[in-house]
Amino acid sequence: MPYSLPTGGRLAALALSLAVTLGATGLTGAPASAATPAASAYGPQPPQNPFTAANGAATMHGDSASSGTTASPGPGTAAVDYSRTALASACPTVVVGGDGYVVALCTTIFGRTPTVHLLDPATGADLASLALPKGSLFGGVYAYLDNEDRLVAVDGNHNLLRIGHHRAGGAWTLWVDQSTPLGDAVPAGDDIVGLTPDWDGRVWFATSGGVIGTVDTGTGAVRSIRTGEGVQNSISTVPGRTAVATDHALYLLSAAPDGTPVVDWRAAYDRGPARKPGQLSWGTGTTPSFFGPGDGTEYVAIVDNADPHGNLLVYRADGGPDPICRIPVLTQYARSGTEDAVIATGRSVFVTNTYGYPYPALPEGAPASRPSSANFDGGLSRIDVNAQGTGCDVVWNSPVKSAALPRLSLADGQIYTVSVTGPTGSAGLNTFAQYHHSVIDPATGAQTASSFLGIGLVYNPLQMRGTAAPDGTLYQGTETGVVRISRRR
Repeated sequence: MPYSLPTGGRLAALALSLAVTLGATGLTGAPASAATPAASAYGPQPPQNPFTAANGAATMHGDSASSGTTASPGPGTAAVDYSRTALASACPTVVVGGDGYVVALCTTIFGRTPTVHLLDPATGADLASLALPKGSLFGGVYAYLDNEDRLVAVDGNHNLLRIGHHRAGGAWTLWVDQSTPLGDAVPAGDDIVGLTPDWDGRVWFATSGGVIGTVDTGTGAVRSIRTGEGVQNSISTVPGRTAVATDHALYLLSAAPDGTPVVDWRAAYDRGPARKPGQLSWGTGTTPSFFGPGDGTEYVAIVDNADPHGNLLVYRADGGPDPICRIPVLTQYARSGTEDAVIATGRSVFVTNTYGYPYPALPEGAPASRPSSANFDGGLSRIDVNAQGTGCDVVWNSPVKSAALPRLSLADGQIYTVSVTGPTGSAGLNTFAQYHHSVIDPATGAQTASSFLGIGLVYNPLQMRGTAAPDGTLYQGTETGVVRISRRR
């Protein structure tokens, strides 16, 4: 998962100055194509969780199933306008409520303080903010928007918060509407990583130390188990099932009547000999994603950390720990790996290569990578489950160099991301690298449009995922704020 920049430094100040000079906001992109996208042949979306905002805009990965899809259209392949909201923060979670207002959970560059922002949907302007007690880097990254448009997050004191936005006297404010302490369920020195509700209204959580639990915010009851394995990614839910990927195995769980997590099955995977460059932990870099051609819940997928290429692993959610397929992905490169959750929809899975991507910060205690660094080549692959549900095949490999976590629109049938050209080493990404709003055809992997956004860390999306609003506006978190991309009017 993405993180905020380390504090200070003359290089960061120089890069920021250069990026502002060369990549001014409010400019219009130059599209590669003006074709009108067709309706999508992909889907279905997973079931709408009754305790989140609308699918596609409720979580970092779109929905509680972490499908990476949205029912909203994107900006399309014609010309776009864009503007940037400078927040001096990395903004990994950007969600959109039923009232149209945009809520972003960001981490400040200086101090690494998790801060909630309310953005104006008409302009992207910052209307209100609320700083939260900080924990680890992973704390304050994953959150979701509930069915009352309240951001649900955990603060550094291990309180589960519901943060609402309210208008008083003509001004917007952000308030903690509800706070539920997690108590001893989260050990001292541990922090919440994943957070999502189930269909009974319980909030499931997982900690970096391997605790998996549920919270009933109505009664305050907390129930948990310990796996003894680290968790570094978010978690996913569909009706009756919760998926958690530790740094050793994929877990499928359900809840006992009192809310205690029950392990239905555990599937160990190949975690490789070491952490790869371009990943933040030793193990899978993917959040589990539910998908399927029936109701969107039949399968669950992750990518392992095998060397030299990660394998896409697809399991039957109602089956057991034996995958229906284990297939190497992104094999067009000598080595590959991913820190990105996949896009998963129908029978198709899309995997992004982050091998060699230079993150500006790592989690505390992250082991050294092997090798210590590598070139960032990018790349995207599509893999389909066969019609019998007994195996998988690679459909295409694309050379697109995605610096963001892509999202698929089921409304217009396009994949949206931010691609990067130019120098992509650690210094290059934050100085002279050029960032582009890019559109990918999911049928072929071809890039159908590209619009220049800007240069340097101001536009670096840090492998974070953009979120589309119902009107087609795309909100992309970056290393220093949020970029608002819309169709040219």
